[in-house]
Amino acid sequence: MPLTNPVLARLADAFGISTEFWDWKGRLTQVDDATVVGILAGMGIDASTAEAADAAVADHEVRPWRRALPPCTVVRQGTPAVIGVHVPGGTPAAVWIRLEEGGRRDAVQVDNAVPDRDVDGQWTGEASFEIPGDLPLGYHRVHLESTAGDLEATLVVTPAFLGFPEPMADHRIWGYATQLYSVRSQRSWGMGDLADLADLATWSGTQHFADYLLVNPLHAAQPVPPLEPSPYLPSSRRYVNPLYIRPELIPEYAALSQHKRERIDRLRVDLLKTVSGSELIQRNPIWVAKLDALRVIYDEGLSEVRTMAKENFVRGEGRMLTQFATWCAVTAEFGTDWRHWPTEYQRPSSPEVAAFAARNAREIDFFIWLQWVADNQLREAQSAARAANMRVGIMNDLAVGVSNASAEAWVLGDAFASGIGVGAPPDHYNQLGQDWGQAPWRPDRLEELSYQPFRAMVQGILRHSGGIRVDHIMGLFRLWWIPEGMPPTQGAYVRYNHDAMVGILMLEAQRAGALVVGEDLGTVEPWVRDYLRDRGILGTSVAWFEMTDDGHPVPPEAYREYAMASVTTHDMPPTAGYLALDHVRLQHRLGLLTESIEEECALAQRTFATWRHALIERGFLAPEDADNIDEEVLAMHRWIVASPARVLNAALTDAVGDHRTQNQPGTVDEYPNWRVPLSGPDGRPITLEEVFASPRAARLAAVMNGFGIESVGRR
Repeated sequence: MPLTNPVLARLADAFGISTEFWDWKGRLTQVDDATVVGILAGMGIDASTAEAADAAVADHEVRPWRRALPPCTVVRQGTPAVIGVHVPGGTPAAVWIRLEEGGRRDAVQVDNAVPDRDVDGQWTGEASFEIPGDLPLGYHRVHLESTAGDLEATLVVTPAFLGFPEPMADHRIWGYATQLYSVRSQRSWGMGDLADLADLATWSGTQHFADYLLVNPLHAAQPVPPLEPSPYLPSSRRYVNPLYIRPELIPEYAALSQHKRERIDRLRVDLLKTVSGSELIQRNPIWVAKLDALRVIYDEGLSEVRTMAKENFVRGEGRMLTQFATWCAVTAEFGTDWRHWPTEYQRPSSPEVAAFAARNAREIDFFIWLQWVADNQLREAQSAARAANMRVGIMNDLAVGVSNASAEAWVLGDAFASGIGVGAPPDHYNQLGQDWGQAPWRPDRLEELSYQPFRAMVQGILRHSGGIRVDHIMGLFRLWWIPEGMPPTQGAYVRYNHDAMVGILMLEAQRAGALVVGEDLGTVEPWVRDYLRDRGILGTSVAWFEMTDDGHPVPPEAYREYAMASVTTHDMPPTAGYLALDHVRLQHRLGLLTESIEEECALAQRTFATWRHALIERGFLAPEDADNIDEEVLAMHRWIVASPARVLNAALTDAVGDHRTQNQPGTVDEYPNWRVPLSGPDGRPITLEEVFASPRAARLAAVMNGFGIESVGRR
């Protein structure tokens, strides 16, 4: 039902809360009072009574007048912008810009007919100034000179259009997508690591002529077991999960005594014996063993030059790294959910935390060292990719958010909404909606912080990668907020300043020479896809989802040019498993089907029959191979190769004939999500070395390269 209090509607509009939305059945659905009040509370706004709501409206209206300058202004290069400044009534003002790289530009005052007003007992006037449209890209400072003094704020000039990085030029590219932890080599510690990533990049670049390697989010997880298996529920998106470190490749390992190297070798051998009986990735024992090994190497110390390199890394990361490492150390004493810590430890700036840091300086330095080591090994993986002639190299995945219990929520405090979860409204796949257990950024605090947390996160991800895939890029536009204690059905969309967030993402990508792909699947307003295309950001086209209204595959020629086209995604089974109906049988076993298994199988078979007809008609599948799953997998990839999409993607699971899905949406532990090793068609886990020798992978690579048969040489 509509809001009963019109003041709530004004507050909702002021703070970007949508009071209605179109549900999955096409019905316009209203948001109720309780939801709006709960979301406002998460932003620190009390609207629990009519009087409190009236006071909040009055405060919001006067808030801009209390500021001499807006805290952060984000503009597109080439487009002039006007900002309003506030000074004592009747006094002069001047505005100029201090450029990031040095130099000064003046802003020109333009007409402003807004009358002066009484602000907290002082008459205040507003003046408008035009920011020049020809400013260089970057993070600049706006200065206001008035009788109140010289004040300054942030001005960000972002690219109007991003497009493709220079190494791509006019080339079309393709690459593999993989869940790194699942790709185990003979030398890794029971799961894929950053050394395996470098080797995988070398193989796919030199042998299959791929131009990039898309990996799951490598974000930091908890520092102590039990570890969260989902890479999409991290403790920090700015830092790397040290679980992916290969201990033996740390330079100090070579300087260890034979006794210490043998100790590390025993840790690995004993670990592999422990996990050998399991068919799944066992993160907890892997981390315990690897942590022991890493402490041995850390205790060896650093050379003078290596110390310089580490200190330079620490200076560049600043306070955020120290606070993250402090969080890691405190978790060992009080647990991984900081909300359950003693009250005096729930703020990183407290005297008690400072005293803890002083007592545990070496332990905190150990966690800092882990991040430096992980950063070095990521750099080496990207270096290997570039050496293999990849035009993009490693493409990192950016998760939607972090949990309320995360390190980021502890470090950044009220930059996150309090008592709010992020999820999705009811849809065809989950009619009860979803609560992902994530903490959303507050749009108002992001602006007040000049988007620094977002900037730092993107900078960190792009430091050693040639591209970034933004999972659920709609999160830069709006997120479904759910007040604590309410079901997902009682959430509402909260809007973000997408011009600012997308613009900053583009600025960082341009500086890094990186490609940006937005995952725009699911419920996405059509204008968003147009907006992203106009800004030079790629969307995502998945063949199984590219269907016409009458249930036929969209012709490949109709795909978007500015898109990453693939056959499947990490939230779906590999193509072979999909065609074999393994997903239907799994969902039936887990009780997730809304119809009978017979009906679901029949529906899937009708869809597959439609696809086979289209594939045969286009000459991508021989009629005699219509029931051959291996040939159908290749034919599906020929379909996307026939599209104009500038970026093509093939799942590594498809390359080796894997059937098992990595993630079954709607489950947590009912299915071993994010714990399934890369396997062959028979379900037997395979090593990275077996992948290198796979003829099945070579055939798929030939298709992706547009070769009629397996060939050699660069296109």
